[in-house]
Amino acid sequence: MNVVPDTSVVIDGRVSATIEDGQFEGATVSVPEAVVAELEAQANDGLDSGWDGLTELKRLAELADEGAIDLEYVGERPSAIERGHASEGEIDALIRDLAEELAATFVTSDIVQAEVAEAKGLEVDYISPEVRRVGTLAIEEFFDDETMSVHLKTDAVPMAKRGSLGEMRYEPIADEPMDEETMDEYAREVVDGAREATGGFIELSEPGMKIVQFRNYRIAIARPPFADGIEVTAVRPIAQTDIEDYEHADELKARLLEHQRGVLISGSPGAGKSTFAQSVARYLNDNDYAVKTMEKPRDLQVGPEITQYTALGGQMAKTADALLMVRPDYTIYDEVRKTDDFEVFADMRLAGVGMIGVVHATRPIDALQRLIGRVELGVIPQVVDTVVYIEAGEVSTVYDVKTEVKVPAGLTEEDLARPVILVTDFQTGEPAYEIYTFNRQIVTVPLADEDERESGVDRLAKGEIEREIRSIARGYVDVDLVSQNKAVVYVDQDDISTVIGKGGGRITDVENRLGINIDVRTHDQNPHQGQDGANASPSSAKPAGQIVTPEITSRHIVVPVEGNPGETVEVQAAGEYLFTATVSRGGEIQVSRGSAIADELERAIDRKDPITVVRS
Repeated sequence: MNVVPDTSVVIDGRVSATIEDGQFEGATVSVPEAVVAELEAQANDGLDSGWDGLTELKRLAELADEGAIDLEYVGERPSAIERGHASEGEIDALIRDLAEELAATFVTSDIVQAEVAEAKGLEVDYISPEVRRVGTLAIEEFFDDETMSVHLKTDAVPMAKRGSLGEMRYEPIADEPMDEETMDEYAREVVDGAREATGGFIELSEPGMKIVQFRNYRIAIARPPFADGIEVTAVRPIAQTDIEDYEHADELKARLLEHQRGVLISGSPGAGKSTFAQSVARYLNDNDYAVKTMEKPRDLQVGPEITQYTALGGQMAKTADALLMVRPDYTIYDEVRKTDDFEVFADMRLAGVGMIGVVHATRPIDALQRLIGRVELGVIPQVVDTVVYIEAGEVSTVYDVKTEVKVPAGLTEEDLARPVILVTDFQTGEPAYEIYTFNRQIVTVPLADEDERESGVDRLAKGEIEREIRSIARGYVDVDLVSQNKAVVYVDQDDISTVIGKGGGRITDVENRLGINIDVRTHDQNPHQGQDGANASPSSAKPAGQIVTPEITSRHIVVPVEGNPGETVEVQAAGEYLFTATVSRGGEIQVSRGSAIADELERAIDRKDPITVVRS
């Protein structure tokens, strides 16, 4: 009797088992070189199937040495082109051709191979894959009721994370380090169990890395060269909660049921984000919403009525396309990390699906900021209208997110009104942050603490002023913020006229863009440089000037100046410095109404303060 096995039955180890049962005893087993090539390639890629197949070949050699069979290797190794088309059946066809050429019985545990071979007239012995009942894994012995994760590695003492949410301890759970042989056995048992057990599957299989779901355990297996040793990390949920167990539950429930929303559940690793997401999923399902999940890997603990999807063809975008056909009311996206994840989340939300994303963040606002740059700023409130921050297993903060056209906090000019994303504390109704575009930059300004808000605006304003002036001046630029509405810029003497511009037009343009009054001075006048007269006010250090009577027109405030055109002067009100300007050819200074400088000058005129022009 002559037998030709294919790759599937060699990997399963069923050829040697059948020989030992007496069925193929005394037969000639002809192993195709194509099978050896496939097994070698898989083993080189770090796949267990390759190593399992090579182990079976060694067992066949032992049986041949014992005289139970005759063993030979036949055929030629497949070419690179044939190996490249293995998924299309090229190598399978080579193996079938050898069986036909040798008039041998073709042995396989691949039902498709068996059907094709029978259709081509071959004698086929189909051995169905052995399914064994899987009980518990050896690694499960390391878990107790308080264990969230177990961490095993070659030559390292086994460790575990134990405790309650927010109070985890990373501690040793054995006295001796693990040896490589034991680690290899654990890793193989996990993979075999995932293949054979109900509720088990291999989520990810890459050279050097496998992620397995075995019942309620998510197990990651790393091998060299990806890792520096065999490592097995098993994680399971230790808490299952209901949404009623959380603070603010009633408000959150009403918010979720009101209509489909975009929610980010955020928190640091181990804070209980996924546990809260599970409780939300169950609550929505119990209230007649169709709920699905998007997970890679799948490890949320939800009931069978909630279907858990992973990346379709390795891409969550394809999963999203499929889900839009399924039309869920809510989708739980665990976890949203990369740019592609945020884009998929946004696309589904804008398509009208309620989305709940789980995001790593160390502060509540950080979850929202992770959308910036990935999603267009103007649509963020349409994508996410609620941020829930979980800390130590509790709902710590809930933010409401919406858009309003207004003047951002810390700015004063009405012409600076723009769309502003308002982030408000859901419980108190107090504004916490504003997010908006300021001079082509997206900024997030905290509002909850007055001092923090002012320092944030100050830093923003100072940076923008420095950037604007440095684009004009040739020398060093220093900025001193006098208040939120006024700044003093110190430049080199040679840069004064360049920065101010003809008739003060250039600095006025900068003031209008930034909405802040800017006084331009030389570095010699900077009191922080330790110069003489540093304690004197800018106005007191100047000689007395001429009192003028400004004229207010529909578009400008015109300040008449007696003297030479092109001369640099300071304009003061009641002895207080207002601004520096250059006299025009017509012997006047024009200030555009609506600017910060014009408003301050106009208020001084209304107060009947004496307006003085002082030559620099």
